[in-house]
Amino acid sequence: MDNTEENAVQLHGDEEIIEVIDLNEAEPGPDDLADDLEDVDFEDAANADDEGWETEDEMEAEAEQDDSELTFSKHTGSVFCVSLDPATNSLAVTGGEDDKAYVWRVSDGEVLLECTGHKDSVTCAVFSHDSSLVASGDMSGLIKVWKVETKEEIWSFEVGDLEWLEWHPCAPVLLAGTDDGNVWMWKIPSGDCKTFESPACQATSGKVLPDGKRAVVGYEDGTVRVWDLKQASAIHVIKGQDGHKGALTSLSCTQDGSLVLTGSVDGSAKLINTSTGKVVGAFSAEVNKASMSADQNDANCVESVGFCNVLPLIAVAYLDGTLAIYDLSTQALRHRCQHEAGIVHLQWEESSPVVATCCLDGALRLWDARTGNMVSEYRGHMAEILDFTTNREGSLAVTASGDYQVKVFCLQRPDR
Repeated sequence: MDNTEENAVQLHGDEEIIEVIDLNEAEPGPDDLADDLEDVDFEDAANADDEGWETEDEMEAEAEQDDSELTFSKHTGSVFCVSLDPATNSLAVTGGEDDKAYVWRVSDGEVLLECTGHKDSVTCAVFSHDSSLVASGDMSGLIKVWKVETKEEIWSFEVGDLEWLEWHPCAPVLLAGTDDGNVWMWKIPSGDCKTFESPACQATSGKVLPDGKRAVVGYEDGTVRVWDLKQASAIHVIKGQDGHKGALTSLSCTQDGSLVLTGSVDGSAKLINTSTGKVVGAFSAEVNKASMSADQNDANCVESVGFCNVLPLIAVAYLDGTLAIYDLSTQALRHRCQHEAGIVHLQWEESSPVVATCCLDGALRLWDARTGNMVSEYRGHMAEILDFTTNREGSLAVTASGDYQVKVFCLQRPDR
């Protein structure tokens, strides 16, 4: 009998080969096994699930964590913008990738008005000062105004590619900034129109000042203009050495409109006196270069800025995840609040030194600007938060996300 026959395995009936061991290989001896087992702590191994490893159930629970009170799921694409009605804070308007805006009740999610007929993603949706009207604008530049009570469209107009849309703080007057650098102003519903022309670069952000007579507009080339709305003329032009070196991303003003804070892709925020047009402060934070890849050179881009109403503090949010709190009088950095992902938007509570941030990691966080500590964190979205807003009392936040959902969070704090 040759070796092949000698080593053949005879199978009978339903027998299975469980494992074939090559007996010609050197078998591990007792010493080898002892060495292998020496470093194994059997007690630790038994408890591995409790310590370093997450069980499947734990991972699912983490993914399903939802701190929200209500989820609005009518949109069929990413939701880009959200606003609350200023009169009662009980209605929200949201605009999305599905070319629609919805007006709905925050308490139960019931839709009161569906804003249809847009030709592109709705990136702007805002209530008028008295909450009677809603303006919705899409990326292509089609703007529609709706009467909330009667649920009817009362006005529409088409401009160039739309950058921003804002209502006047005390009149039915609508302003819009476009890709070609123009700023438009209409009386609604008559449609009487003025345009504020400037060099051919995007009007990237704009804000009507609280006096209702002036507007501040930021442009792609880093220029900031303060416009007289009645005369349609520029009162101040801030550019060159004092101005920004890159496109404006965000604007905020004090309650009396005396100061404006501007943020830019150049990584800085500027403080401008609106009466004189002078830059009276400049802020920039060292970004976390270690977490940046080669294609993230714009990680120090300022995404959002804002003034605290109750203390002389400002907040500047960066794309690298840094929230910087500065002292307004000394212009010194007081706190650096680090996020794990880029910050999209910040908003101060109206009557406290608490600032809220939303992030690309899908979380909403509250920070105490006095200490620099995080007060609370809210999760529930499965994608990045693209916009959010809070109510006057700071007790509620509404978040819009790339997961097609809008969520309402109750903001509980021990000091409330």
